[in-house]
Amino acid sequence: MPVQSPGDRGGPARPTSLAVLTSGGDAAGMNAAVRAVARTGAHIGLPVYAVIEGLQGLVDGGDAIRLLTSDDVGGILHQGGTVLGTARCEAFRTRDGRRRAARNLLEHGIDALVVIGGDGSLTGAEIFREEWPGLVEELVGAGDVDPAVAAAHPRLTIVGLVGSIDNDMYGTDMTIGADTALHRITEAIDAIHSTASSHQRSFVIEVMGRNCGYLALMSAVAAGANWVLIPESPPDTDDWAETMCETLAEGRQIGRRSNLVIVAEGARDRHGRPITASQVKEILEEGLGEDTRITSLGHVQRGGAPSAFDRYLSTLLGHAAVEQLAYSPGGESKLIGIRENHIVSSPLTECVEKTREVASVIADRDYDTAMDMRGGSFRDSFRMIRTMVRAHPHAPVPGRRRLRLVVLHGGGPAPGMNTAVRVAVRVGIDLGHTVLAARRGFRGLKNGDFEEMDWMSVSSWVSRGGAELGTSRFIPRGDDVEAVASQLEAHQIDGVLMIGGWSGYQAAYALHSRRHEYPALTTPIVCLPASINNDLPRSEISIGADTALNSIVTDVDKIKQSAVASGRCFVVEVMGRDCGYLALMSGLATGAERVYLPEEGVSLSDLQTDVTDLRERFAGGKRLGLFIRSEHVDDIYTTSFIHSLFQREGGGLFEVRQAILGHVQQGGDPSPFDRTQATRLASECVNYLVEQAVAETPASAFIGLQSRSVEFTPLDELPSLIEPTAHRPLLQEWMALRPVAQIMARS
Repeated sequence: MPVQSPGDRGGPARPTSLAVLTSGGDAAGMNAAVRAVARTGAHIGLPVYAVIEGLQGLVDGGDAIRLLTSDDVGGILHQGGTVLGTARCEAFRTRDGRRRAARNLLEHGIDALVVIGGDGSLTGAEIFREEWPGLVEELVGAGDVDPAVAAAHPRLTIVGLVGSIDNDMYGTDMTIGADTALHRITEAIDAIHSTASSHQRSFVIEVMGRNCGYLALMSAVAAGANWVLIPESPPDTDDWAETMCETLAEGRQIGRRSNLVIVAEGARDRHGRPITASQVKEILEEGLGEDTRITSLGHVQRGGAPSAFDRYLSTLLGHAAVEQLAYSPGGESKLIGIRENHIVSSPLTECVEKTREVASVIADRDYDTAMDMRGGSFRDSFRMIRTMVRAHPHAPVPGRRRLRLVVLHGGGPAPGMNTAVRVAVRVGIDLGHTVLAARRGFRGLKNGDFEEMDWMSVSSWVSRGGAELGTSRFIPRGDDVEAVASQLEAHQIDGVLMIGGWSGYQAAYALHSRRHEYPALTTPIVCLPASINNDLPRSEISIGADTALNSIVTDVDKIKQSAVASGRCFVVEVMGRDCGYLALMSGLATGAERVYLPEEGVSLSDLQTDVTDLRERFAGGKRLGLFIRSEHVDDIYTTSFIHSLFQREGGGLFEVRQAILGHVQQGGDPSPFDRTQATRLASECVNYLVEQAVAETPASAFIGLQSRSVEFTPLDELPSLIEPTAHRPLLQEWMALRPVAQIMARS
């Protein structure tokens, strides 16, 4: 996730000091953003003040506006909600209230604000900015502000960060808190699945989303819901209730034990009439004649510790906000967000107007436009869920060739593999083709260990961790290649989908590179990246990496609690082989003060510097030390070596413990991100495979998520895109985040 400069570093002088506040509804990740603002400000020498209780604190002034240091934000990264507090403020809606706010800011020499909140809070801040010159003039005229002070602060600069679990703001692909909310929803639905299946009940689950169906739609994809209702795309016809009941009843007939319907709180029909969870419950009880329960998740969606993604996204946004103020202050308010996996700056007013335009379009019942405004991936996800909820696949198209496709795994297990298989099987069958599974990866392909899959074979795989088909690191060599070619020919295979990691890619290339020797090997092969190490080329993030990262963050949070209680330094080893992605990103997400990466290595002088730094900090009252080491950093300076060195040289100021997290990082149910991305990539892969299978000259490729768009790269290019002596790609864009991690750790 590279950080792009918010703008050119010229123009007006930067602010003398800034303040940060959180306003509107709380969202997990707000504290990480506040921490990043404070530490980036300290790094560049820009004083940062905290405003307590949001816009109300601006109006109240006094103790509600406090200087914020790096130490003040040392223990807030993992906390949910907002430590600064948030409150509704009617006074700020009046000019008199905003004039009082201006006076309070001028008393502290503050002429820049970082506002973390929703569209209402950001709109209020923009009005404040526009009125600033007039407010200051009134304060001078009333004798409340010295003219010299007013002259030194002629304008107010605003930068906004969107804190909203609904993910409903234009100008950013993800808002602070949305990923965590999706985690909460998915965890709850996974739990409900168990009781629903046990009793063969129907459940109606209401999630937040007044004008945006993001949470409802993505949780439906991630949790395998059987029906979903969202504001942007109401049911197509007036008899939608009958259609829903018919589909759910057909699912029961083919053996599905649970029915889950997800309803966004803003769901409505084609005429704009609300569709409520209670209404859906009555429809299901009458139409299906079975016990139906409602679960309204409510504010539990907002709470809890932020996910790994929300922690590092908020950190990057907070860092970029201060850089925007310091180096490109300008006059126009800006919104800092993420687009196509890059941190970007956009005009705040335009973003708010576009956001409200979507709500207006929905109110006007122009649903096609609403879907278009949400973006292509939103529409694709909705189209995919309509396929996945079907009780039966579409009937084969007469005259169309029925292909025989194989899906298999390669490399180590990664959470999300089963999700990808589920989608591949159902999409392939829905297109009218036969889908086979090869057990134990390429070894099963060599031995002809095939099993034909049907629609229900994968019905419960969406949330299941591990790899149900089995996997191995077997790479065909020598006579193995001929054996694979014979099996492909004998079983009349038209295409192969490999879902896996480094060994899987190597195995696919080994077969592809010998296609001139064996005609059967001209069968197209597509590789889908699934590896917790995130070490595959032309893919910004592999399936499984997000789950592993969340597993690391959860464990490190517990380790930090232990360390703080007893004054310890922990050296934590994470997986990754030759790629430091997990180490760097977990370091950002947990607040590690040092991260050792295989891309950089480590020297004795580095370790000596770290020991000296630890001694100085613990002597000054520090209670916690956290170091993250990627497993293949150095053969000599192992985790045990570093532990022993720190313990020996600590001078009795602190204890040192090591924690090697091991294979727990490969386990667990896949995160919502891994499920939704596995769904998207698997669907694209099957469609590509079908296209190549009927082409005159079939092509093999590997897919990757690049700048939030999906791209296929010819398999021929694999050797040129990886380092010859290490298991990682030549280009790793996430390494651009290294300076941010250093600022967060050292400031």
